[in-house]
Amino acid sequence: MAFVNSIFTWLMKKRIHQIELFMKYPYDVQEEWFHTLIDSAENTEWGRHYDYKSILTQQQYQERVPIQNYDTLKPYIERMLNGEQNILWPSDIKWFAKSSGTTSDRSKFIPVSPESLEECHFKGGKDMLSIYCNNRPDNQMFTGKGLVLGGSHQVNQLNEDCFYGDLSAVLIKNLPIWAEYYRTPDMSIALMDNYEIKMDRMAEATINENVTSISGVPTWTIVLAKKVLELTGKRNLLEVWPNLELYIHGAVNFAPYREQFKQLIPSDDMYYLETYNASEGFFGIQDQDNSEEMLLMLDYGIFYEFVPMENIGDENPKALLLGEVELHKNYAIVISTNGGLWRYMIGDTIQFTSLSPYRIKITGRTKHFINAFGEEVIIDNAEQALTKACLETGAEIKDYTAGPIYFKGEKAGGHEWIIEFDKQPNDFEKFIDIMDGTLREVNSDYDAKRFKDMALARPKVHNAPENTFYNWLKAKDKLGGQHKVPRLANERKYVDDILEMMKSS
Repeated sequence: MAFVNSIFTWLMKKRIHQIELFMKYPYDVQEEWFHTLIDSAENTEWGRHYDYKSILTQQQYQERVPIQNYDTLKPYIERMLNGEQNILWPSDIKWFAKSSGTTSDRSKFIPVSPESLEECHFKGGKDMLSIYCNNRPDNQMFTGKGLVLGGSHQVNQLNEDCFYGDLSAVLIKNLPIWAEYYRTPDMSIALMDNYEIKMDRMAEATINENVTSISGVPTWTIVLAKKVLELTGKRNLLEVWPNLELYIHGAVNFAPYREQFKQLIPSDDMYYLETYNASEGFFGIQDQDNSEEMLLMLDYGIFYEFVPMENIGDENPKALLLGEVELHKNYAIVISTNGGLWRYMIGDTIQFTSLSPYRIKITGRTKHFINAFGEEVIIDNAEQALTKACLETGAEIKDYTAGPIYFKGEKAGGHEWIIEFDKQPNDFEKFIDIMDGTLREVNSDYDAKRFKDMALARPKVHNAPENTFYNWLKAKDKLGGQHKVPRLANERKYVDDILEMMKSS
């Protein structure tokens, strides 16, 4: 196995040279992909509608094609779900990634073309390993297996040639044979729909494997880890899997979970690697082991644009090209892809932490914020505040959500939080004060509204009982890696719903 590990490591590191090229020549690479995408789609229904044949520049493209969202592309995608082809992209599209992104009732079906599967998602997966092998040349990852917390898979009954599942399920179903050999548990367990049974089966199936890496959303990884420890009677995961060396995570901010993982995997040599992989595409990989920034991957068949946050509400907001962005400003990502998404706003917001090369951090969602009083609190603000409050009170957070408290009579407005702890703070009131104080430090608008409680009062925080969010998701039939608790909302829908459930339980 050591020889095989050496071969795999050598193959993975060969890609590093190409990554260094797009880091050095970002605009050339993006220009080339822009023309490839436009040329590829010129004879599709969409391409003919916008006369892609006559588009010569990125500026012409921006002027001619309006910015899209799922609702505007939905009529085209529904036709594709029914088997029509050459609508948004010329290749036959038979796979769709079902995504909710939040606990919203509406499901999105994102087309996954053969090109986006190979040139984007699979390439991103390989690059993730290439970067790890380059940063850890003495790794032994390929001497064992990778534990993958897969999604669930269903066949789309609208057309027997079309299939859908969440993204991880689509990827697992299309993996090459060699990749399947290095993955655990087997597909029948990885793609189970019932997450309660699935966690038990995954634990049983993997405790005797030589697991060297784990990939999954932190929340569900912790659930699985606790099942494994309960089953084995061990104190931590290294006692179960002594060769565990890599944890690959994404989808949610890792900071609130870091301390829990240090306890689950008590090793200074454990490598944590963050990826930015969504149903719409694979966008970023943490390429430095001493930094939490992610390298924006520029050669995956994606052309990028960025809308400044202050322009989000405009009817057709001006989008900036890669060479026009600035450091530490919030932008909504707009993508054009080899899966047929054209000027598509995916709903995530990012900041650039470096412009040479282009590195980013995710700051939130375009719709997940609280701005009921002009305070503009985004998820990044909330995560910083919670991380500091946890650090200073010894707490560990499992899940949370927050929404506004509206003005009532003479009373000021405020924010109402529901927080479920894995480990309670040693002083709950101090936790609230630190959280509030940190929000004031990182967000001047929030601080101004909090001045003398004139517009915003001190946050109201509910200490939720164990399994509150799990039970809420279960009641909504939303258990699973693709379904996440909405962290912030500019309305009371989620807060009121969860409080009502807490009251009745």
